[in-house]
Amino acid sequence: MITKGEIDDVLGSYEKGKVTIGTLGSHSALNIFKGAKEEGFRTICICKKGDEIVYQRFPLADDIILVEAFSELLRDDIQQKLRQKNTILIPHGSFNAYIGTRKIMDELRVPLFGNRELLHWETDREKQREWLQRAGLTLPRVYKYPKDIRRLVIAKFPGAKGGKGYFLASSPESFDEKARDMIKRGLLRREELENIHLQEYVVGSNIYPLYFNSPLRNQVELLGMDKRYESAVDNIGRIPASEQLRISVNPTYTVIGNIPVTMRESLLPEILKMGENVVKISEQIAPPGLIGPFCLETVITDDLEIFTFEISARIVAGSNVGIGTSPYAYLNYGEGMYMGRRIAREIQLAIKNNDLRKVVN
Repeated sequence: MITKGEIDDVLGSYEKGKVTIGTLGSHSALNIFKGAKEEGFRTICICKKGDEIVYQRFPLADDIILVEAFSELLRDDIQQKLRQKNTILIPHGSFNAYIGTRKIMDELRVPLFGNRELLHWETDREKQREWLQRAGLTLPRVYKYPKDIRRLVIAKFPGAKGGKGYFLASSPESFDEKARDMIKRGLLRREELENIHLQEYVVGSNIYPLYFNSPLRNQVELLGMDKRYESAVDNIGRIPASEQLRISVNPTYTVIGNIPVTMRESLLPEILKMGENVVKISEQIAPPGLIGPFCLETVITDDLEIFTFEISARIVAGSNVGIGTSPYAYLNYGEGMYMGRRIAREIQLAIKNNDLRKVVN
């Protein structure tokens, strides 16, 4: 595993006045690049061939490295180029999905904004549950095996899959039937069933608070909130119930976009305390704890009980809804603050105070 000392040595070779902000060209890259540019940084994009049109039409990347697959980020020549450009990488969901947290910890020798170990905790359902429970959050029940299902559950799988292949089941029989259907439709691989995560389906509104933990200011900020727009399941209501029964529709939860949310103010005290508690426990399980953006994925019931079912220990795509317009960022900073810019501002402050080692790993 790459040590903090190795990364600090790389930082020591950097020209602090020429730091470049880099990331993979997907997920929340435009958010990250826009924020970096507004805070005065140059930017670099590791982009899959064929996707460069995005970063040409929205010209926020000063340099584009074209690759066949995101995993090429680990190539020695690409890492060397990034270090020569004094690059700090900003991780997002595509790092987890296409590179893997173990390889990030073992092979990525470029400074990363945030905490690598907590990215690994995020992708391990058992570790993630331990973290959230220790923080005192209310979690849905989980079932170890499909044969144990006795109530409605949602079947989930490891990694940042954006809901692809997720499905509901209410019995062992319905699980088997729906899993076969997902495999047949190409939404699921049979081997993924070995890492199934069966979570009680809580009926309520899915809300995703977006936080930023600043080690430099020693504060946890609420920067936004969103909900997900999920392809099939959010449109099944357009099909009459009689037709749904006739075609035996089996919707999945593939996320195609995000919608901004402003929460009723009476719920904000609990939301703010939840974020602070998660940060406190993160400092115990993986020092120095959370650095920068993170998101709690919650369901709020009609009696206003908040269940937390996941955490993302990095910027999430839902923060894209707040670019330039988030009401929560506005309350603290005025116009123009959002997650990508908040990341860049923390890095800028760290450079100014000679504290870069506190925010990279």
